Amino acid sequence: MNIIIYTLVIFGIIYFLLKLLANTSSKKISKYLRKLIFTGSIILALVFAVGGKFLLSIPLTLASLAIVKLKGFSIIQLIGLFRLIQTLRRSGRFSFNQNKNIKNSSTLSLEKSYKILNLDKNKRNTKSDVNKAYIKIQKKIHPDVSPETARLSAIVNEAKEVVLKNIS
Repeated sequence: MNIIIYTLVIFGIIYFLLKLLANTSSKKISKYLRKLIFTGSIILALVFAVGGKFLLSIPLTLASLAIVKLKGFSIIQLIGLFRLIQTLRRSGRFSFNQNKNIKNSSTLSLEKSYKILNLDKNKRNTKSDVNKAYIKIQKKIHPDVSPETARLSAIVNEAKEVVLKNIS
């Protein structure tokens, strides 16, 4: 007798959950599912990290970062932005320290400009190739997207000008 009651209760709960799911918009479902997966991945990664299984926590952390978008950035865009910042830091053109002297704009070489725009110097690039690369980077770092990236945007503008002068 108890099995019949439990079965009816379980079917009732499943029925009401499916009815609720059918009446909810797909955007809300996607939003809540994303939050659920993110929190579950973080909790599981923390459990693995506390248990000493760091190698198991790394993929879960990366998976949870792919779900989250920071100011519209995906994890792939963040990696591209990180590469750009590293290139600029190695050339001495960018520093996180606001008071540090940044090299004069005339010292930006053609090779560094190609590297900043992620273009191949040996390939014959057209103006449209340069503009496409420029727009792709500016969509990620434009000051309207994030005010902290104004200096990066100015450097990318300068790199574009240097490359375009070389092409002309």
